[in-house]
Amino acid sequence: MSRIGRLPIPVPSGVDITVEGTTVTVKGPKGTLSHVVVEPIGVNQEEGQLVVTRPDDERRSRSLHGLTRSLVSNMVTGVTAGYSKTLEIVGVGYRVQAKGSDLEFALGYSHPVPVKAPEGIRFEVQTPTRFVVHGIDKQLVGEVSAKIRGLRKPDPYKGKGVRYQGEVVRRKVGKTGK
Repeated sequence: MSRIGRLPIPVPSGVDITVEGTTVTVKGPKGTLSHVVVEPIGVNQEEGQLVVTRPDDERRSRSLHGLTRSLVSNMVTGVTAGYSKTLEIVGVGYRVQAKGSDLEFALGYSHPVPVKAPEGIRFEVQTPTRFVVHGIDKQLVGEVSAKIRGLRKPDPYKGKGVRYQGEVVRRKVGKTGK
């Protein structure tokens, strides 16, 4: 049995879960998320918790068992607490500023780089070099953060660019002059 898939998912108070066929819908104080469960996997609601089951021990069923449990658990966490990622900007003249609900970056290019907030994502600028991406969908928060980081990845020589908070950039040695 899958070590992750067999664990029940506790449902906190204030969260409504609806299982209709293969669609699991989670509604909480921060919003609503839904997920379509892949065919052989089943999701049942029992006594204030969700249980993910698989019909057999085939390779495909085993691999989808833990994945489905993690995705549904992340949905429950998202609608109750939400997810956030903090990003930092390192470099002389590099900064970010809020323009309504969107962001505008100055990253050393000849023009400012605007970033629109997708549906379900909220930006918070703490300082001109630090901002936070908030949302209820873990995958969407990570995807938006990765796209923003991709605007100017951390340089291995000087360390300049957009990075996650706490990310360690491996520095390379530059040219050696004689």
